[in-house]
Amino acid sequence: MVDKVIHIYVISDSAGETASKLAQAAIAQYDVLDLEVQIVRRTFVSDKETLMDVLQEAKELDAIVLQTLIVDELVVIAKQFCQENGIFSIDPLTPLVDEISRRSETEPNRLPGAMHFLNKNYFDRIAAMEFAVKYDDGKDPRGFLQADIILLGVSRTSKTPLSLFLANKNLKVANLPLIPEAHIPSQLWEVNPKKIVGLTNDPKILNVIRKERMIAYGLNPDTAYSNINKIKEELEFANNLYKKIGCPVINVAQRSIEETASIILSELGLEDRSYYHS
Repeated sequence: MVDKVIHIYVISDSAGETASKLAQAAIAQYDVLDLEVQIVRRTFVSDKETLMDVLQEAKELDAIVLQTLIVDELVVIAKQFCQENGIFSIDPLTPLVDEISRRSETEPNRLPGAMHFLNKNYFDRIAAMEFAVKYDDGKDPRGFLQADIILLGVSRTSKTPLSLFLANKNLKVANLPLIPEAHIPSQLWEVNPKKIVGLTNDPKILNVIRKERMIAYGLNPDTAYSNINKIKEELEFANNLYKKIGCPVINVAQRSIEETASIILSELGLEDRSYYHS
C-alpha cells in the first residue's frame, strides 16, 4: 500500500527530455515497492501565464519542481515563486549556462530547444545511424575502411545495439559477427587496430541468452547454437583473433549498453561526438 505519492514536475520551454532523464536517474536509485513517484511533464512552456498555472499545480501537490527553462524572465519567475511558496526546486541548466558564459565571455542565445535544432550535428548523426544499419552484421566489409569503430564479436555480444548507440554519438560504426567456420574479410586487416574493438561474454551467460532467443522464436532451445562447448569454441576463436589483431577486448557480461559504449570511447580515445561546438 502506497502511503504517499511523490510528484516531480518537469517544467521546460522545450521537450523536457533533459529534466525527465535526470528525474528518472534519481528514481532509479530506489527499489522500494511501496514508493510511488510520478513524473508530470509540462513542456513547451513559453509564457508567464502558462508557467504560473503549472507552478500553482505543483504547489497544490507539494511537488518537487525540476525546471530547465532558458528564457531569463521565466527562470526568475519560477525561482521566485518556488522560494515564496516553500517549493523544493532544482534548476540544473541556468548555473551551467551562466558559468560557461562567464568563462567564455560570450552571451548565450537563450533559445528554447536549441539542442534539437536541425544543425550539422543533427545531420551527421542521421548519417552515422544510416551507416550503422548499412554495415551491420558484416553485410558489406568495404564499410570497415570508412568506419570510426569496428565491433567484432560472436553472436549475442551486443554488436548491433552498441553500433546504434555509438552512431547516436555521430560515430560511424560497422560490426562483424565472428563464426569459426566463416572467412574473415580481407578489409579487416587493412584497418588500423586502434579502430577495432573485440567483444566477448561469459560462456554460461551466452548459453542462457541463446537459449532464450531460441525459445522466443518458438524453437528448441537445445541446439548447436546454444551448446556450451560450441560457445566456448567460438569464444576461443574470437579471443585468438583479437590477440592477432592487437585490439582491446571488452567483456559485455553484466554490462549495460551505455557502460560498454563508455568503455569503448575511453579505450579508443574517441571524443563523444554528441557534444556541440559553436
